[in-house]
Amino acid sequence: MVAKQNTQQKILDAAQSLFADTGFNDTSLRQITSLAEVNLAAVNYHFGSKKELIQAVLQRYLRVLMARLDQEFNQLLAVQHPNNLTQVLAVFVKPLLELNSVHTNGTRIFLQLLGRGYTDVQGHLRWFINQHYGRVLDKFVLLVQQSCPELPASELFWRLHFSLGTIVFTMASNEALAEIAQADFNEEVDIEGVIQRLLPYLAAGIAAPVFTRSQPQQQLRSGT
Repeated sequence: MVAKQNTQQKILDAAQSLFADTGFNDTSLRQITSLAEVNLAAVNYHFGSKKELIQAVLQRYLRVLMARLDQEFNQLLAVQHPNNLTQVLAVFVKPLLELNSVHTNGTRIFLQLLGRGYTDVQGHLRWFINQHYGRVLDKFVLLVQQSCPELPASELFWRLHFSLGTIVFTMASNEALAEIAQADFNEEVDIEGVIQRLLPYLAAGIAAPVFTRSQPQQQLRSGT
């Protein structure tokens, strides 16, 4: 039993590292087995396929993150008046930081992997996340809708995905950003500090006035 767990762990760690560095599409099972020092049959035995291995890598983080977020969302939904958007987004800070207990640099790695799921067009991941955690994500969307009732559903879709892209890029480059902040502004910023700086930016972007296609034409007619 211990040997089986060790083999699974080695495969997951190797896959995680390669997926985060080079992406899902550009990582082969042979690269994973070589780094993990196991044979190809071990991957098939423990995970079945590359898609299921990708899901298992994300699942290590998702089961921790989503359980904590579910608790936090329930507390916010229990409040009688709508929460402001910054409060809603701030809920993510501690659960995300707790991913460092799953693996060293777990917060950054998870967000990199999540970003890879979109840039590498891994549609099965969206299905997997919705299947297992759709109920939790629905609570988050409801909280954002309550905070920004004027936003149409389609606009909310775009803004949440723009926000995800911003988060993924920022977390993937947080070490470089911290070095620049230190060199140029003499500021020491850890990953929590980066997230805290990101929250008001995201809140302002999500809650910004809705753009309409007629606005540029109106501005041209008015001579501005």
